Order: sequence, then structure tokens, then C-alpha cells
Amino acid sequence: MAEAERSVPRHVAIIMDGNGRWAKKRLLPRAMGHRAGLRRMISLIGHIFSRGVEYCTLFALSAENFARPAEEIEALFSLFREYFTQNVAELEAQGIRLIVIGDRSLLPADIQGAISHAEEATGRGARGTLALAIGYGARQDLVCACNKFVREGREATQETLAQSLSTGTMPEVDLLIRTGKEKRLSNFLLFEAAYAELIFSEKLFPDFTDRDFDGALAEYAKRERRFGKL
Repeated sequence: MAEAERSVPRHVAIIMDGNGRWAKKRLLPRAMGHRAGLRRMISLIGHIFSRGVEYCTLFALSAENFARPAEEIEALFSLFREYFTQNVAELEAQGIRLIVIGDRSLLPADIQGAISHAEEATGRGARGTLALAIGYGARQDLVCACNKFVREGREATQETLAQSLSTGTMPEVDLLIRTGKEKRLSNFLLFEAAYAELIFSEKLFPDFTDRDFDGALAEYAKRERRFGKL
């Protein structure tokens, strides 16, 4: 593979953090921050795939986030309904396959149905894969996969465990970006990001621009990835 090709990460993951604080800084309800984050996400997705990224995983809602006030969760549900009804046709037109990882049982039935429809409608997309993590937790995903091996009486290897995770159809994460000033993984893709390059942005997600993403790609291209070797 040519050096120029290696400089572009195949799989990028983003923790889209800071929507609530973005709203608070502007004396707005938290729901307005989540809406601003959704608008930024929709625009950023197209830019990400235009840069040659093949897989993109976005952390939209963690399993732990369901402990937040019911009003905020309902506002997020409304945004999910909006996204899965208004944006699937555009993803299909762009050749982007959409999948959702996480515990769908945490979601209302109509959103589960909308997700299934979106995955089916975009299933033939060959340009890239967009994974939205909703109701997702990496520890929970690992436990679920391990329990499957126990039930089947099989011993796991690194390869078979990776294939049994909800991200099993995707390669390992090359670049993981977190916005919102925090510097932790917050139970996101713990196995898949074992050798990912990590970039933490001070910007709150609604303020994270296409140029900021390009800056992260430029930083990634500078790093030497040895995977434990000399």
C-alpha cells in the first residue's frame, strides 16, 4: 500500500461530546444543543466520506445515558425519529451503508422499526459504512459476545471475539476523535480501538468543523503506527 493511502485512516470513530454544554453556554435548553449536534453530524458525515474514509462510527447515545432525565431522553428520541425518516434517502443516494450498534431494546418500537428500514434501504451502499452507536456500551458488547462463546462451548480467540462484537463487520478503529474537552473513552469501542490513534478536541461537538476534522486527519498522517513493533 502506498504511503499516501496509509495516511488516510480506514476507520474513524468520533465521540460527539459537548452538545449539552454548547447549549448551556448560550443559555439554551439542552435539547437545542442536541439538535445543533445533529445538524453538525449530518453535514460532517458527507465530509468524512469525501476524504476517503471507508468506515465511520459515531457515538450518539450510550447505554449509561439512559439514566439522564426523561425529558432529555425523549428529546433525543425525537431527533432519532427525525434523522431516520429524513436522511436515509440521502445516505442511499451517496452509497453509504447505515448500521446501528447498541441495545435496541432500550429504544421505542417505532425507532427500532425506522432503524431496520434504514439499514435495509442502505444495505447495498458500497462507498462506505456509517455506524451509529445508540444505547451502546463497549463492556456490555464484550460481555454479550463472551456469553455467546460460553453458551456454544467454544473458546474465543482475538479474531473470533472481534467478529462476534456488534462491530464485527468492520475493521479495527484507526483514528478515534473525542470532542468536548474530555479525555477518556467512556466505554466506547474499547476492544476495537486498542491501537487507534487518539485525538482530543477542545471544541464542543456543534462547533467541530470540517476543517477541524481535516486537522485531525493531518495529525494522524504524521504519526508512526508500529503496533508494538520497532
